[in-house]
Amino acid sequence: MDPNTAVFERERPALLSISYRMLGEVSAAEDVVQEAWLRFATSDVPAIENPSAWLRRVATNIALDTLKSARVRRESYVGPWLPEPIISEHGPSTESQFQLAQECELALLWAMERLAPTERAAFVLREAFDADYAEIAKTLGKSEATCRQMVSRAHKRLQTSGPRFDVSAEDAAKAAERFFFAAAQDHAHAIKVLAEDAMAITDGGGKASAAFRVLLGPADIMTVTQAVMAKSRDLTDVRFAQVTANRHPAVARYVHGVLDTLTLVLPDKTGATHWIYVMRNPEKLRVLPSGA
Repeated sequence: MDPNTAVFERERPALLSISYRMLGEVSAAEDVVQEAWLRFATSDVPAIENPSAWLRRVATNIALDTLKSARVRRESYVGPWLPEPIISEHGPSTESQFQLAQECELALLWAMERLAPTERAAFVLREAFDADYAEIAKTLGKSEATCRQMVSRAHKRLQTSGPRFDVSAEDAAKAAERFFFAAAQDHAHAIKVLAEDAMAITDGGGKASAAFRVLLGPADIMTVTQAVMAKSRDLTDVRFAQVTANRHPAVARYVHGVLDTLTLVLPDKTGATHWIYVMRNPEKLRVLPSGA
């Protein structure tokens, strides 16, 4: 391996993590990293004083441009859009090139969609990579004061966006168990496990059956959930399993051996079910290969 390639490969996990956190889509993040490599390979590498910082700046700005065009496409997306999960059937892998990206909660990725692109970039660089404000300012072409303001605004917006980001894997697993157990009971009992401001979001992308709107409140969520569960009883060759999705345990449903639904349940501080993520879009249900 030549020195330039070695430098790039050392940075690849971080570049992938930045890009995935910016875009919420695995293939788009991979495309950003590939473009960053092409620019690096055709640059005067010996003249680059800090290749690591250079690559992160380049990847961030490519991701910014990609995010702007992606948001235009998402305006015509069929139903709610959710970030693509990074799924492993055997728990997080320290060997995976997605290791750093797996540490980013799906709830946080979803909430970051409400940030302006440059706010999102400043927040990601500061909070995920502990970049100093001078580096963030150089990357984004803004003043350090402006970058501080953007990070501060991002924090405030995320704190009021809905889902919690500090849920442990154990609490997420318990929340999912309580939710599915309750959903199998009568409606009056089932809605008691949900917070008053609970929301459920299903992403089918027009490629799988899914709710075309965000479900809000206990009655709305359980009415739809129980109806879906009733229809599911007619399916054959169905298997459920616990998998890991972005560091949290999630429930995977396999029909004829194919993953067709991923559900993540997060509680609020009281333990009540607060945020339900349901991915049904087959294009976003890729599972990391064993040992990846």
